[in-house]
Amino acid sequence: MNAFAGHADIVLRVQRGGGSWSVRRIWVVLVDDDAYIRSAFAHRSGWYRSVCAGAAVEIEAAGTILPVRLEPVNDPELVRRISKGYREKYALSWPGPVETITGGAASATTMRVCADSA
Repeated sequence: MNAFAGHADIVLRVQRGGGSWSVRRIWVVLVDDDAYIRSAFAHRSGWYRSVCAGAAVEIEAAGTILPVRLEPVNDPELVRRISKGYREKYALSWPGPVETITGGAASATTMRVCADSA
């Protein structure tokens, strides 16, 4: 997933029940060559709830669309390192949103982006 290393954000595509796609830009950070994302609105986010319910997911960056899996991250130390990655990458330009996305509720939605082998 380090193909997204140079990108400030990526496009997250989550398939809806009827087959259409919900599309949004989302921040991505790399830690130890793995890509991670979070829901800024934590569990209130529709896309996050859809992913947790098993919706198909794709990531788009630089014109490339890849099917992916999103795996929850439950290791507190890794979650802290990912929060640090968000601060280092985005805090100078977006201090308010960074505080939100590194807060407890959003941190609980941290997911590793994995290539979908299906």
